Amino acid sequence: MFVVIYGRPGCPFCVRAQALAERLEDAGAIDGQRYVDIWAEGISKADLAERIGKPVHTIPQIFVDQEHVGGFTEFDRYVREHALLASGSPA
Repeated sequence: MFVVIYGRPGCPFCVRAQALAERLEDAGAIDGQRYVDIWAEGISKADLAERIGKPVHTIPQIFVDQEHVGGFTEFDRYVREHALLASGSPA
């Protein structure tokens, strides 16, 4: 399982998503993770919307094995529902 997070600097939910992905990787629950800084890469919300197939209003946007999961809240729920971490996500 591989996680890709599209985010931007200064976004608190992006930081939380990245921290959760790092915890998952450290615990061996996923094979790896990649954080994509949309500003540095020149990726717009319109570009993300085209990839996802629906409008994007917030970031981060998170994919698990190339399947769009959603933002941080949905990613956190995904981790809990699939019991990927015994202790849950960071607060």
